[in-house]
Amino acid sequence: MKSLNLDWRFVLVRPRNPLNIGAAARAMANFGFREMVVVAPYSPVWQETRSAVGAEEIVTKARAVENLVEAIGDAALVVGTTAGSRRNLDRNLIGLPDFPAWLRQRKAAGRVAVLFGSEKTGLSNQHLSYCHALVRIPTVVNCPSMNLGQAVAVCAYELAKAGLVPTRPPRLTVHLSDPASAQSLDHLFDRAARVLDQVGYLKPKSRGATLLKLRRLILDLELTNYDARALGGILAQIEWKILKSKS
Repeated sequence: MKSLNLDWRFVLVRPRNPLNIGAAARAMANFGFREMVVVAPYSPVWQETRSAVGAEEIVTKARAVENLVEAIGDAALVVGTTAGSRRNLDRNLIGLPDFPAWLRQRKAAGRVAVLFGSEKTGLSNQHLSYCHALVRIPTVVNCPSMNLGQAVAVCAYELAKAGLVPTRPPRLTVHLSDPASAQSLDHLFDRAARVLDQVGYLKPKSRGATLLKLRRLILDLELTNYDARALGGILAQIEWKILKSKS
């Protein structure tokens, strides 16, 4: 079976406990994963984490960013982790043991960002709307959620066991046939939302829910770089025509 050459990034969203961040970093190192990005960390917690014993190599190289888009902008595939309870996820969950097979079936390539939510609330619906897929660790129903560091360790172990730890540098050349990056899709989403606003499609009461559905629709189209450029150009022309008619 042909090995996938994936460039992994583990993204911790709004973590609150420095011990958990350090444990996540150590787990990544244990199984050969190197890149961590932390989204909107609580400042005192982040400063404390950077001196955590045993986590220096990964944590000192980790980037702290203000929002999720900064963390995933160059990723071709974004995957969220969730307990799968308490909210309508609007899509099927992939069991963690089935995740490697799903990646191979998809012929995934390039950078993959795996999102882990905060210890208290997990990932929000807004965060999950950026994900191409949602992965669930098969925990028992009466205790579904896991400690952040443990969740990272279990995911890293499963990926390493499946032979998905990168063994060579990722391909740097970007082709039109490559999957569109999260940043490209976010720009496309913003333009589509503006056009829908300008034609009066988005209603105040349903705006948030409609935009979540729009983002998921764009993800589910599995657009290439060429597709994203072409659709972006179409939307740009529509937007220009609308604005010209109003001037």
